[in-house]
Amino acid sequence: MSGWVTLSSRAPGARVPRPAADQPPSKTGQRSSVTLGPRDRLIGQLHIDGDVLLSGTIEGEIHATGDVEIDDEAKVTASVAGSDVSIRGHVSGPVTARKRLVVARSGSVTGDVRVARLVIQDGASFSGNVSMGPQVEAAAPQEPEPEAPAPEVQVLPATDGNAGPSAPAGKGKPVPIKGKPKR
Repeated sequence: MSGWVTLSSRAPGARVPRPAADQPPSKTGQRSSVTLGPRDRLIGQLHIDGDVLLSGTIEGEIHATGDVEIDDEAKVTASVAGSDVSIRGHVSGPVTARKRLVVARSGSVTGDVRVARLVIQDGASFSGNVSMGPQVEAAAPQEPEPEAPAPEVQVLPATDGNAGPSAPAGKGKPVPIKGKPKR
């Protein structure tokens, strides 16, 4: 084996996402899959060319080219994107499902969703807006552009009485400028 395929604290033989028949395998002949067990924690970003099963605590961003399955024990505070997304745990953040989103009886979603198809089972909890239709694939979340930090301006005391209002000598404070710098 050339690299890690699964990261998990789950017992051997535990359920792992299987590739869908309509998804082509990777160049090596296998699709990747990542499993985070109930005691695992991820803070940051996970971008995977394959499927992901989440059972632990996740904060940040999850993006999979395959399916995303959020298990009963999972507590996810993150943006989630995948082909088929199944939620049985708790998700707080935007969700994008290129094919279908299923919120199971035990699942809860707090956040806006973009989906091609939506299933919310009886007993599930949902709070947010829904954008639905075949245009979801084209509108999948893009990498956000990092915002440039706001420049700071040092206010200096005026040198003559006609320069306008001034701060007392030695009391100048940095003043942040709101908005993006002009280019």
